[in-house]
Amino acid sequence: MTQQKTGKIMLVGLGPGSNEHLTYRARAAIAEADTVIGYVTYIRLVADLVEGKEVIKKSMTEELDRAIEALDRARQGKKVALVSSGDAGVYGMAGPTFEVLFQAGWTPDSDIEVEIIPGASALNTCAALVGAPLTHDFCAISLSDLLTPWPVIARRLDATASSDFVVALYNPKSGRRTRQIVEAQHLFLRHRRPDTPVAIVKSAYRKKQRIEFTTLEKMSECDIGMLTTVLIGNSNTFVKHGLMVTPRGYANKYDVDGGTGSNTKTGEQPGRSLSTGLNGWIATVQASGKSAAELAREYRLPEDYIQSVLDEPPGAAADEDEVEEAGA
Repeated sequence: MTQQKTGKIMLVGLGPGSNEHLTYRARAAIAEADTVIGYVTYIRLVADLVEGKEVIKKSMTEELDRAIEALDRARQGKKVALVSSGDAGVYGMAGPTFEVLFQAGWTPDSDIEVEIIPGASALNTCAALVGAPLTHDFCAISLSDLLTPWPVIARRLDATASSDFVVALYNPKSGRRTRQIVEAQHLFLRHRRPDTPVAIVKSAYRKKQRIEFTTLEKMSECDIGMLTTVLIGNSNTFVKHGLMVTPRGYANKYDVDGGTGSNTKTGEQPGRSLSTGLNGWIATVQASGKSAAELAREYRLPEDYIQSVLDEPPGAAADEDEVEEAGA
């Protein structure tokens, strides 16, 4: 039987922190709260919204303490707004709070309600300021090694760089952590051109906002700190008229005539996978006459995966595609 709720923890994402970019629900949650808890800088961002409330300010490295304070107040029957910049679930307070709650024996059926209120992460807000760099596949990696071993971070950087993702680097540099951004640059340069576009955004949508466009080769020479997000483009990303753009891939399928219309390229069909999509690629691989080892080097894919494709009955993928279309 579900218990009657007595307290509440609201994990509030503030977005970049500017009032015009707070969501309606985030603003309402802070208004609803008896207690507001957060890192001192984040509390300062919403100072005009917390007057008359119990406000608990914590330092940068006291995330678990913030979560424990929130649980303590909620046990007293209070409504608590635990604030994070950006989104509470993206390098924010949602994770540490659930760790503390689970350790305390909390379940969703217990007497403390938990609500996560999303906000725009730095990845989104910085991208909006510089153009459209995230229009294709992307990922985020934090360079902070305060809680994550460096070999783990380095492996992720190397895999991401070789896989041609657009990448947002969080926590790239601080007063004590100055080498991590240089190491990240070295790892990316193993796989990407030195002139790969990079956008460096500091304090997005705040008073000290600063935007700088540079290249992968010169990235580490720029003014980078804890309030900075670094956006590294992929092999197709470009900068034009002061805007950083990553193409979605329409040029792979269509001949675009100056933006007034488009024609499908020879061998391509609207609404269907590319001729170099999965089924077309499998057919090409099987007809190549090359060994799994040769194909693995060509496509930079695991040899055992290539071998499994070669071992498929010819035409099996095309048959699956026909079944899918028939059932659509």
